[in-house]
Amino acid sequence: MQSVIIRPAVPEDAAGLLEIYAPYVKRTAITFEYEAPSCAEFAARIGRTLARYPFLVALSGEEYLGYAYTGAFGGRAAYAHTAETAIYLRESARRRGIGRRLYEKLEEISVRQNILKLVAVVADCAREDEFLPKDSALFHAGMGFSPAGRLASCGYKFGRFYDIVWMEKTIGALSAPPGAFLPFPAVRGAWGSFSGGETAGT
Repeated sequence: MQSVIIRPAVPEDAAGLLEIYAPYVKRTAITFEYEAPSCAEFAARIGRTLARYPFLVALSGEEYLGYAYTGAFGGRAAYAHTAETAIYLRESARRRGIGRRLYEKLEEISVRQNILKLVAVVADCAREDEFLPKDSALFHAGMGFSPAGRLASCGYKFGRFYDIVWMEKTIGALSAPPGAFLPFPAVRGAWGSFSGGETAGT
């Protein structure tokens, strides 16, 4: 079995990553987008994220297995030490520990950036729903995230309303004043010193 490599994404990864993301858009309420972005738009999203935050991809050989990234939480300066997370895996890559490795790497980088809290926004509904498996909430709970609040019936997709649940994880000391936020390019040079380098294992 080929090893799984985790590395920072580049815009040229867009086509391969869009193969993972598009089914989530078309078949699930995990994302609230109605239409999958074009390859050009997805490449632009990667570039915009990398200007300030990590966007990581997991590969085995030439096969894209998944990706995860952080982004701004809110647009105000006071939110600089909080980041929002997202993760998407190819169906065949689930329950293999790849999501955990992606998130562990994100967390490690976020600490270097002086981010103190990670937030995940997870779609949810009280009933059983064919468009919304419970995997995301269970995954985040397993990664140490705790529920922090709920907004009821705030997303509408597939002819029905969905809630969102905020989940949070504190990853740094909440002491004042915190260190200045460091954009990803400022810490990317230390990539080789992050645990595991680029190889996430098999």
